[in-house]
Amino acid sequence: MFTLTAIEIPIVAAPMAGGASTPDLAVAVSDAGGLGFLAGGYKTPQALAEQIVDVQKRTEHAFGVNLFVPQPPLTDRFAVDTYRDALAREYPAATFGEIAEEDDDWFAEKVALVIEHRVPVVSFTFGLPSADVVERMHAAGSFLIATVTSVPEALQAFDRGVDALCVQGPEAGGHRGTFTTQGEAGTLALGELLIAIREVVTLPLIAAGGIHSGGQIASLLANGAEAVQLGTALLRTEESGANPAHQDALVDPRFSETVITRAFSGRPARALRNAFITAHDAIAPHEYPQVHHLTKTVRADAARRGDPDGLALWAGTGFREARTGPAQHVLESLWAGVTASIVDR
Repeated sequence: MFTLTAIEIPIVAAPMAGGASTPDLAVAVSDAGGLGFLAGGYKTPQALAEQIVDVQKRTEHAFGVNLFVPQPPLTDRFAVDTYRDALAREYPAATFGEIAEEDDDWFAEKVALVIEHRVPVVSFTFGLPSADVVERMHAAGSFLIATVTSVPEALQAFDRGVDALCVQGPEAGGHRGTFTTQGEAGTLALGELLIAIREVVTLPLIAAGGIHSGGQIASLLANGAEAVQLGTALLRTEESGANPAHQDALVDPRFSETVITRAFSGRPARALRNAFITAHDAIAPHEYPQVHHLTKTVRADAARRGDPDGLALWAGTGFREARTGPAQHVLESLWAGVTASIVDR
């Protein structure tokens, strides 16, 4: 079975659903000595299977697949309908489909896929898989990672029998991996959260959230992480599938800050503040994935037009440091910074 100590450079490519995490990026990161990832969220089982086969054909190194754990049924239909009405008034040309009470993102089918293809590493976001799923995946040889954002979540994941934890701090871009959409996500900074979780569990830890320099990586490794996970730092690489308007916004002086918002999906997520967030964050209900499906036509139209003010510009706090070029060069540069930081101490 895979172990984190097997990767040459302890850097994991964050699985970024919605198109940014491509097979090209997964292959490039794994071939560069890190751990590449495919994002299974929002994809059909067929599309995910095609990407898994593609990566397996192009690299002999380990890679991972991330799956979204199914969410509870819709609890506040009125709030979602109210939000839908507000969006319909603002975007009269948009078509808003019927919002389902439940959406499991084809979880059972995707579990079967990663078992069938014996994917080396599987991670989970938005909750924990059942004990049965853990047992079946372990039997297929997969190394399992749970995304956690607090000490209680880390303890639950430990009890469930996963092999490692991805400790996601509030600095991370995109969705917080909290086990529930209700309430507010924790604000304990990544370094402090890592230490707090290290004190209560013995599992290997992957630190994630706003990481953009070798010095940060060196500090996190010194404080108990066995690896770090980067997402925003890879968004502008040649292999990234992020929309060009999203990539450009990361260096556009018009977008100067990141905020936690529910406007796009109903779930707390960090993004560059834009016009959509300013207009809708205060009225977005806490219903995921229903709000995600509600806003996707608006976001798709903005993507076609290259309008960053209508996109979910997911970005971590280190967004200004995202670099262009091959992903391999980004990893090598960061790791050189780790080495230099250690030497300077």
